[in-house]
Formats: sequence, C-alpha cells, structure tokens
Amino acid sequence: MARIIESQDGSRRMIKMSVEDVISVIQDYQRIVPRFSDMEEARNYLSDTVIYIPEDV
Repeated sequence: MARIIESQDGSRRMIKMSVEDVISVIQDYQRIVPRFSDMEEARNYLSDTVIYIPEDV
C-alpha cells in the first residue's frame, strides 16, 4: 500500500509506494499505452485518466 509522507517545509507531499504498487501502475500503463502509435497520443490519453493507488490508514 502507498503511504503519503508530509514534507517538513509544507511543500509537495511524497508518496512512498510498495513494489506491488509500482508493478500495478506499470501494468495499468502497459494495458493502456499499446493502443497508441506515439507518446504524445498516449500522454494526452493518460492526462485524462485517473489511476488510484491505495494509501495505508
């Protein structure tokens, strides 16, 4: 499960991901991207796609 790490100075938070989280994101990417002929097309599609990862509570 992913874990959000708050920064000391109040800037952007970091997300610490487990190996399973990283593999899951890669699998989602590989499932989506082969449909496209170039990176710009893939980038445009992914910018409208929401990918969730679970957070430890």
